[in-house]
Amino acid sequence: MSSNLPAAFANNFLGQSSTWYKTTILAFLVINPVVYAIDPFIAGWVLILEFIFTLAMALKCYPLQPGGLLAIEAVVLGMTSPENVFHETEANFEVILLLIFMVAGIYFMKDLLLYVFTKILLGIRSKIVLSLLFSLVAAVLSAFLDALTVTAVLIAVAVGFYAVYHQFASGGGSTNNQYDHTDDSKVDSSNREDLEGFRSFLRSLIMHGAVGTALGGVCTLVGEPQNLLIAQQAGWNFVEFFLQVAPVSIPTLVGGLATCIAVEKLGIFGYGAQLPEKVRAILMDFDKQETSKRTKRDIAALIIQAMAGVVLIVSLALHLAEVGLIGLLVIILLTSFNGITEEHRIGHAFEEALPFTALLVVFFAVVAVIHDQHLFEPITHMLLHMDESVQGPMFFIANGLLSMISDNVFVATVYITEVKNALVAGDISREHFDLLAVAINTGTNLPSVATPNGQAAFLFLLTSAIAPLIRLSYGRMVLMALPYTIVLSVIGYIAVYQLAAG
Repeated sequence: MSSNLPAAFANNFLGQSSTWYKTTILAFLVINPVVYAIDPFIAGWVLILEFIFTLAMALKCYPLQPGGLLAIEAVVLGMTSPENVFHETEANFEVILLLIFMVAGIYFMKDLLLYVFTKILLGIRSKIVLSLLFSLVAAVLSAFLDALTVTAVLIAVAVGFYAVYHQFASGGGSTNNQYDHTDDSKVDSSNREDLEGFRSFLRSLIMHGAVGTALGGVCTLVGEPQNLLIAQQAGWNFVEFFLQVAPVSIPTLVGGLATCIAVEKLGIFGYGAQLPEKVRAILMDFDKQETSKRTKRDIAALIIQAMAGVVLIVSLALHLAEVGLIGLLVIILLTSFNGITEEHRIGHAFEEALPFTALLVVFFAVVAVIHDQHLFEPITHMLLHMDESVQGPMFFIANGLLSMISDNVFVATVYITEVKNALVAGDISREHFDLLAVAINTGTNLPSVATPNGQAAFLFLLTSAIAPLIRLSYGRMVLMALPYTIVLSVIGYIAVYQLAAG
């Protein structure tokens, strides 16, 4: 109990976060106005580093609150304006719609996903084959669907698996929505080692899948939002985009899959964990129990979910509507035909994505600061004044580094606009423009796997319900992504260099 009112305010600020963390955030808020008064440009970069810190500490405190306070202060100081924050948000409205509706749509398919992936998990004993399958399937899906949608599927599957074993390890019965899977206090000591092993197993699978979304996302016009933007500026259709990017995307895809095999074989960077036999037995028992008690109504619900899944894939592959609207379609179909008509049951589906949606808008505020303070402008000008023979590889490096700390859609927008202006002005040839467009696309897609803030799918994973359950922190994600970062960056650089030389 707080002994006085000031102590109560202090305890309430950022809740259960550590005292040192609260003090650090307050120090940021005090320092920023001073730095801004001295040099707005430096203050902008300081804000970026502070925001990255809040992401790195996501398991200590959800980044929305500390990051939001920093963003509000930036607006108050005049580092950006509410209008520009709205503009950045509006420019990414499709992503916001996707998060609100598509993630909720996946929630209503969780029974089918758990059924299918349980069969896969229990049917394939080789961890290397299983990891390669997760990575390859995520890559193929992300080439035609949105990476966030694929990541939502991975999260739903991992949460389902974890819930089954954690409840058993805690002495519980069948899984239910009210059971607290973040609480290990009831886990029997004989099950703790297996639980840690299962966490490590799930971490590796979900990271292989998350990187797979980047491997596939770079390949096609619809793989990532910035791809479509670049294709529009370059005037490429689906086939042209694939062919232009293929000299870089295909070698990196092969390199990424080879990395998946290597890290699992060597058991390095947090990979290599096997599914504990005790956990496998529990999952098999769960599968048998679910099969035995499955009623005709349950089977009908699975059939409806499968049919909705086909509608989802076909609609996304043919781009019949914006991704978020397709998600809303899936929600309506699944809730209508599976009898989910109570408001409180529908509301649970939106709990996962809405906090991240709010965090993403805060992130757009930071992007608005980057834009208004021209933080990337010196780098852009330096690159465009380099010799043309080195511009391609240097654009790849610059876009990769900046995408590690900022929104890769924003980075791509800045650079493709500058390059298109140079083409229109006659400063570069069409052939050189195509090379730079490929460098920008691959640069924003591949090295950005280095950090969770580099890719929206990675940030979604870090702040999702599964991250604290399997102990997937910011630092651990960076470490597990490191071999992929090195391989994809090196292969991508070499491929772009050869394109420029050829």
